[in-house]
Amino acid sequence: MSLKQHPDRLPCGSRFLDLSHPQVMGILNVTPDSFSDGGRFSRLDQALRHAAAMVAAGASLIDVGGESTRPGAREVSPIEELERVAPIVEAIAAELDVIISVDTSTPAVMREAARLGAGLINDVRSLQRDGALDAAAATGLPVCLMHMRGEPSTMQQDPYYTNLLDDVRDFLAERLVACEARGISRERVILDPGFGFAKTLKHNLSLFRHLESLHALGRPLLVGVSRKSMVGQVIGREVNERLYGSLALAALAVIKGASILRVHDVAETVDTVRMIAAVQAAE
Repeated sequence: MSLKQHPDRLPCGSRFLDLSHPQVMGILNVTPDSFSDGGRFSRLDQALRHAAAMVAAGASLIDVGGESTRPGAREVSPIEELERVAPIVEAIAAELDVIISVDTSTPAVMREAARLGAGLINDVRSLQRDGALDAAAATGLPVCLMHMRGEPSTMQQDPYYTNLLDDVRDFLAERLVACEARGISRERVILDPGFGFAKTLKHNLSLFRHLESLHALGRPLLVGVSRKSMVGQVIGREVNERLYGSLALAALAVIKGASILRVHDVAETVDTVRMIAAVQAAE
């Protein structure tokens, strides 16, 4: 029985995202302090080369982020974030045939990125910043809403849930209602459980095991666990040694019905997705 309850084509600006099978989103952090690759792609030429390599490896989306959201990260000003993100979005839109996702909670960045060619807004704060709902609605782009409590600087300070699955599902359902109230239809929304955001290892593992419960909300799911601390805590590896653990979770996410995998290691994840698809298509 299929877990999918949503249309196969999601309009993303001038392009469409095919949701009839899982898609891979490549991570492009243009920050000096991201947990895995901070500072590596802050120059325009570096960022564009990396984006091109990820597209060549099979990424359907490139997620451009100008603010680190690792635990304890500092907030950046809207001007600083815009200066980091805008030139790269513009360059990718001009050079590459790919959907650009902008990883931001900042209304000004949403509006400008959409003007420059972005096709998706990916917000870890679920459009809760002042003006974010109106800005996202004005772009006409689809949005990804993620579950998180607090801010990145404080989210890992003793996170607690009365009922983890119910709390995550209820939060996302409430944000769907908030979006609809501002003119963002459910058909434009993707949901992210927020692995690693205001959650202990026990929370992360339990949420992943029961990922299917979020299909009750009827929207595509984005899963982002690439190289995260939950992988390191289980397998005892440093950030750049977490490929195999990340691929194991990517495979599980596909089996559990995830529509988008947000990853650092695009080629390896694409191979994993293709192998699962071949098995599932066999007689």
